[in-house]
Amino acid sequence: MSENPPAPVPERPRRGRGRPPATDRRRQIEDAALEEFAEHGFRNSSLAAVAQRVGLSQQGLLHHFPNKEALLVAVLARRDAVDTADFGGLRDIDRLTGLAERNTERPGVVRLHALLTAEAVTDDHPAGPFFRARYEELRTRVAEAVRESEHEEAPAPQPTPEETAALLVAAMDGLQLQWLHDPEAVDMPALLGLLTRVLYAHRGGAEQG
Repeated sequence: MSENPPAPVPERPRRGRGRPPATDRRRQIEDAALEEFAEHGFRNSSLAAVAQRVGLSQQGLLHHFPNKEALLVAVLARRDAVDTADFGGLRDIDRLTGLAERNTERPGVVRLHALLTAEAVTDDHPAGPFFRARYEELRTRVAEAVRESEHEEAPAPQPTPEETAALLVAAMDGLQLQWLHDPEAVDMPALLGLLTRVLYAHRGGAEQG
C-alpha cells in the first residue's frame, strides 16, 4: 500500500527582485514630490512628473497615493515629523533657532512651505485644514516651551534698529498668513502691537543704558 505524498507547502508571494518595500517606495515618492512641488508649486505640478522622478508610471504611483492632494498632505506631515523629531518636539524654545539654521541649508523646502502656506488660504485648497491645524498646534507647543523657560533668568538681548525692523516685517507677514488660515484664533493688530511695544521697550532700555 503506497503512501500519499505530502501536500506541498504554498510559498509566500515574494516581491519582485530589486523592488523596494512599500514604506521605502512611499518615502521615495514623498521626496520626489517635495522637489517637484518646491520647483513648480502644487498647482503647477503633476503626478506624472512626480512618478517620472522615481521611475514609476502614474498608475504605479496611485497604488501608494490615491491622488495629488493625499500626496501633498503626506509630504507636509513628513516634513513636520522630521523637524519635531530632530529638535526634541520643540520642548526647548532655543531649538527654534536650530530649526531656523537647518532651514537655511534647504531653501527648496522653505520655498515649498512658503508657497503652500500662501496657496492654502483659498477655501478649496487641500492643504488648508493641514495648515490650520498645524498653526494651532505650533502656537500651543511653543507657548508651553515658553512657559517652561520662564524660570530661567537670562539677560534680555537688545535688538538693533535693523533687527527690530526685520522682526516687525516678519511678524506682519507671518501674522497675516495665520490670520487668513484662522481669523478667530489670531488677533493680528493686537499681536503686532504687543511685539512692537516689547521691541521698543528693549530699544529704550538699551538707549538709557
